[in-house]
Amino acid sequence: MKLATWNINGVKARIETALAWLDLEKPDVVCLQEIKSVDEGFPAADFENLGYTVVTHGQKGFNGVAILSKLPIEDVMRGLPGGDGDVQARYIEATIAPHVMPGHAIRVGCLYLPNGNPLGTEKFSYKLGWMARLETHARRLLDGEMPVVLAGDYNVIAEPTDAKRPEAWTGDALYQPESRAAWRRLVNLGYTDAVRACHPEPGIYTFWDYQAGAFQKNDGIRIDHILLSPQAAGLLRSATVAKDARAMEKPSDHVPVVVDLG
Repeated sequence: MKLATWNINGVKARIETALAWLDLEKPDVVCLQEIKSVDEGFPAADFENLGYTVVTHGQKGFNGVAILSKLPIEDVMRGLPGGDGDVQARYIEATIAPHVMPGHAIRVGCLYLPNGNPLGTEKFSYKLGWMARLETHARRLLDGEMPVVLAGDYNVIAEPTDAKRPEAWTGDALYQPESRAAWRRLVNLGYTDAVRACHPEPGIYTFWDYQAGAFQKNDGIRIDHILLSPQAAGLLRSATVAKDARAMEKPSDHVPVVVDLG
């Protein structure tokens, strides 16, 4: 199973880029973030023409997540548990291939974690609270026997090696000690950072700002991650960052992260 996660930064604005990349790479499952579309406005037919079933948790103009799958999708859950009154569309979860691949079905969570800026505001508190809820839910998911994949834009620079210039991010919510500590607590539950498991070297990034020639200078950060439960980590064959997608016409400022699960 080839699974990708991609912050698309507006699905309608990037639809041609997205379709071209999907047609080229042909992932079985795709987690999209920041679709910036209500459910009924999502261009599902374009993806269905490539063989995908589409489930969404959308929001007008902001946020929004979706899962696309060439394999059957069941038991869809929209919204991260524990957030009574939280209207931001940032999480969707589903079981992939429960009947087509007996014994190899996986539970996939697609997430768009809050940015948290500016510091000192309720936005940073919301980020940390959301991460605490994610930790609670991720722990609960480990209680099941099904492999779990938590994929998306985590908006966390986990380590100094995840930024070309880490010193430039010390005043940003993505790189605060509290954000990084919350990430470590999540991983320490028993999840594997798929990209780091396959590529421990520095210089691997998933986001480049549109300004100041950041992509050309490779002045990036790694904030899009795929975490694997122990059962899923045992299936990991490879993990890659599709950097070439950033050079496509009208690209997102993020690129896909792809894992191959055997």
